[in-house]
Amino acid sequence: MRLWHVDLLAYLPKGQLLSQWRELNSIFAKEDRHILINYIYDYPKADLYLYTTKVLEEMNKRGFQIRTYEKMNNYFEGLGPVKDRKPFLHHHNQEYLEICFYNLKEKFIRGQKDYEEALYEQLCTYIKDVL
Repeated sequence: MRLWHVDLLAYLPKGQLLSQWRELNSIFAKEDRHILINYIYDYPKADLYLYTTKVLEEMNKRGFQIRTYEKMNNYFEGLGPVKDRKPFLHHHNQEYLEICFYNLKEKFIRGQKDYEEALYEQLCTYIKDVL
């Protein structure tokens, strides 16, 4: 279970992006605990809402259809207005960006079937610019 660095959502292969939605729904339903995501509970719920919004934006941009928002709506019920900002600011830092990049790099090198070369090249260009 992993919530990818928020800045890398646009560079995720289809499988990883769809997995983000599944993992978020699991958090919404059960407030899952896992060593790679426990940090989210140290932040206000608004951070998870902002992250979720960014995942949904990327899914919509790619034309993915979402069947239901019920778990999400229930989880964030009563949250109120949320100011747009970068979620999980102290965790989604440069170190985590590098960790996620190398994880994605390995997936590409090992031949993940849905990781198109053009998308991987875009990721590499982005990483060169920010690191």
